[in-house]
Amino acid sequence: MVRQRHLEKVVGSTDPWVVPFVVQLVGEYVLEILVVIRDELRDLATPGACGHLAYGQFLVDNPAFFARTQRRVVSYWSCYYRGAYASFQGYPGCTILDLLRSAASDRAGHPWPNLAPAGARVHGYC
Repeated sequence: MVRQRHLEKVVGSTDPWVVPFVVQLVGEYVLEILVVIRDELRDLATPGACGHLAYGQFLVDNPAFFARTQRRVVSYWSCYYRGAYASFQGYPGCTILDLLRSAASDRAGHPWPNLAPAGARVHGYC
């Protein structure tokens, strides 16, 4: 709950230290943290918005970090949240990854790789 409380105070900021902190938390297993991030970063879907630009640039500059984050989101869903979210597409982490990939795609000028499962279910992560 400590990380969630601190996240709630800063998640709306685009200060240079906040963006990597938030992206790191996207790759964690705590559902309540993912819900806070999803709800607060909806402007990532708006090209030109401050968050869209800041997150997009960070991801373009750190593609390996984002690739690892995407894999972690899928893995934690598969291990801990399949019961509550039978489809990855309904999981809050999936929504966040979609928003982040949109921002990265716009900054990079090409579609950003989607490492999330294409089908409704993923097997073999745990």
